[in-house]
Amino acid sequence: MTIAILPTSTPIPLRRTARSTPTLARSSAPPTAGVQVVVPDLRIADNPAASVFRVASTEGPISRDSAARATGLSIATVNRHVSALLGIGLLRERADLTASGAVGRPRIPFEVNHEPYATIGIHIGAVVTKVVICDLRGRILGAVEISTPAGSASAALASIARSAGAFAARWHRRTPLWVGVAVGGRVDTATGSVDHPRLGWEGARIGTIIGGGLGLPVSVSGHVEAMAASELLLAPVRTDEVTTGTSLYFYARETAGIALTIDGRVHTPATGPGSIAHVPTGSNAQCFCGSRGCLEATVSDRAVVAAAVERGVLTAEDPRRSVAALHQLAQSGSLGAQEVLTERAQALGKTVGLLRDLFNPDRVMLGGQAFTEYPAGTAHVAAAFSRSSTLPRRDIRITGFGSKVQEFAAAVVSLSSVYSDPLASMRRAAA
Repeated sequence: MTIAILPTSTPIPLRRTARSTPTLARSSAPPTAGVQVVVPDLRIADNPAASVFRVASTEGPISRDSAARATGLSIATVNRHVSALLGIGLLRERADLTASGAVGRPRIPFEVNHEPYATIGIHIGAVVTKVVICDLRGRILGAVEISTPAGSASAALASIARSAGAFAARWHRRTPLWVGVAVGGRVDTATGSVDHPRLGWEGARIGTIIGGGLGLPVSVSGHVEAMAASELLLAPVRTDEVTTGTSLYFYARETAGIALTIDGRVHTPATGPGSIAHVPTGSNAQCFCGSRGCLEATVSDRAVVAAAVERGVLTAEDPRRSVAALHQLAQSGSLGAQEVLTERAQALGKTVGLLRDLFNPDRVMLGGQAFTEYPAGTAHVAAAFSRSSTLPRRDIRITGFGSKVQEFAAAVVSLSSVYSDPLASMRRAAA
């Protein structure tokens, strides 16, 4: 069994436009007045407007004839929806690319009108929070990382909203359309609230506080579901295979989680995502639940750092002790560091194999820094996966987003409404 590492995605430089657009502070209403919390639609939408917008995003500039072939729509349907999307400013025509001698508007290529607009994505992690600004093609224009604030959920979320607003203000020539939040724990996507035991949050009003603080429509998603959606909608290598069959997405860093994709749609249970945090691994690690050997207590960044300190690989007094320091020691030849990281890789591979046998998906995708930041561990993940899985041999893949997986998860939540129903999303944004 081999593990394929997908190509990485490279952010493109920001291109400023000459036109003036509204700044982020568009309303003087109280922060929670009239907040639009919209359930994220984590799928490849098949309605005509979404199909036309998607092909413009992935293949533009593109002619109407080519768009019709790519989407399977009639040329009349493509023309009608291109006109509608041009009318609300989501598409633009490229007359400068019209073939010589061509006559008539249908010959003029079109593309996503990405320069006037932006969305704001926020990934709230157990330790760090990332804020990203992206354009309508899913390109990340800028990102910043802050420590996840301690204290009450309301105070922490208000602080995150202020940081996101200050960062977004740097792109003052772009009109922000939406904010998307990806977060661990149990998410109620309809209300935008979350229970997050690791942060001590219960019923945290993410949607109303962050959406209200930024004055934008907001969508909130479980972060592993969002990562699975980014493979569908934003992956640098896009193939038809992701639209059919099933995929199991396995994430590990400070937390661990899974998501299922079925025929181009991320499965999002009404009661929130399930949990693999307490799957038994056979280790002796003490979990906060009182048991020993739980998955997160064995493979999380905090757990492997604690194991390294216990074995004297990292010293408790060293202010630099972190999983990054452990990676550096392993890469410089420290056998103790290599042993700790190998044990983590084996525990991860074993768990992925067990879950693969449970769900029997067509594809398995691995994401998170537990897989991407220590390449030498890949072989140990693969070997443990092969030993624990009893089903026929199948290769697994590591996400092409690398260490930016959290950023693209946040980005796809901020774009999900635009991608699933571009016309309705622009009406909401205008409101």
